[in-house]
Amino acid sequence: MVPRYARPAMTALWEPEAKYRIWFEIEAHATEKLGELGVVPKSAAKALWDWWATDPVIDVAAIDAIEAVTRHDVIAFLTWVAEQVGEEARFMHQGMTSSDVLDTTLSVQLARATDILLDDMDALLAAIRTRAEEHKYTPTIGRSHGIHAEPVTFGLKLAQAYAEFDRCRERLVAARREIATCAISGAVGTFANIDPAVEAHVAGKLGLAVEPISTQVIPRDRHAMYFATLAVIAGSIERLAVEIRHLQRTEVLEAEEYFSPGQKGSSAMPHKRNPVLTENLTGQARMIRSFALPALENVALWHERDISHSSVERFIGPDATITLDFALARLTGVLEKLLVYPERMQKNLDAMGGLVHSQRVLLALTQAGISREDAYAIVQRNAMKVWESQGALGLLDLLKADPDVTAALGEAELEEKFDLAYHFRHVDTIFARVFA
Repeated sequence: MVPRYARPAMTALWEPEAKYRIWFEIEAHATEKLGELGVVPKSAAKALWDWWATDPVIDVAAIDAIEAVTRHDVIAFLTWVAEQVGEEARFMHQGMTSSDVLDTTLSVQLARATDILLDDMDALLAAIRTRAEEHKYTPTIGRSHGIHAEPVTFGLKLAQAYAEFDRCRERLVAARREIATCAISGAVGTFANIDPAVEAHVAGKLGLAVEPISTQVIPRDRHAMYFATLAVIAGSIERLAVEIRHLQRTEVLEAEEYFSPGQKGSSAMPHKRNPVLTENLTGQARMIRSFALPALENVALWHERDISHSSVERFIGPDATITLDFALARLTGVLEKLLVYPERMQKNLDAMGGLVHSQRVLLALTQAGISREDAYAIVQRNAMKVWESQGALGLLDLLKADPDVTAALGEAELEEKFDLAYHFRHVDTIFARVFA
């Protein structure tokens, strides 16, 4: 985790003290149910909860010191708790194995992290929708292969992004549901020394579902899907970031990141205004996507368990969620403050002498009785003259002077094919679909 790209609420979920608090809750809830079942004295859970009610400080350094000797993190924690609680603490962890604690804790952390990410997603969607509606009818050029294609609106560009992130949100909800499971099944997952009722009790207290069947660990296909979902969201972040970066290029300059008072763009060139935020988002997206591969490789554990996944998840759990949280918030800020230049959009739209209307002329000629092949050739030969002149010649004027065109289309009919508004006649329909 890099502090530069971290926000407090998400970071707090992954602090050692937060982890140990979840560990305690799992152990205390399990002991509570074991007491109800008569396996341990009910006084054991009471002693644990009475101590917990004092809001004790979790002494991370003391636990680390014990672990330095035991070489086992869960044993170190249990030893430290026993030192605080006393004799009754010996009934903790009855019939449980370390993975019961570790895996269930990771499920809690990822579920809580996802709740933050969902809030982030809602804020981003709101920002995109606001700007999309603001520029619903702002004309701009659509590009394919980076080349002028046909007119769109800037609002449609943003509406597409909204629909994509709305799908991302649905995937995130599904990923949360899949990852939020509890396993308290003991060594190799057979419940040989612990009743399944304990698992159900702990799951209910922590807001998790019961893992239908575990080995000694929760199956890692769940985690692979979770981190793959974060990777897809990162891809969508980068897609929108790259669009903004392209639009900010000097020769395009249809939109740009907000440049704050006192901000500097370059140590050498005082004139620079660089898309640093969206470039940064591209880099963060690369990192988030990189965490998906080790999560996939964690699926194939040996037999009922090994710990090859453990060190991996100590990295990717915090880093992926913390980085995505930061990235979503940063992208929201970029959208909220994005500078949009409709006049420049119109200038770029007009730059190529009306070439953007070539398809409408092609279709009109075919409807007038000319074969598609011949119609294409007629329009293309005129369009290439405009292209080679870099827009100095106008397509409409050239077509009006082309006898093959005027033989099929009247002047008024031809001029109508250059009506920009025609391209936007279904904008309302598209918006209704996206924002229904």
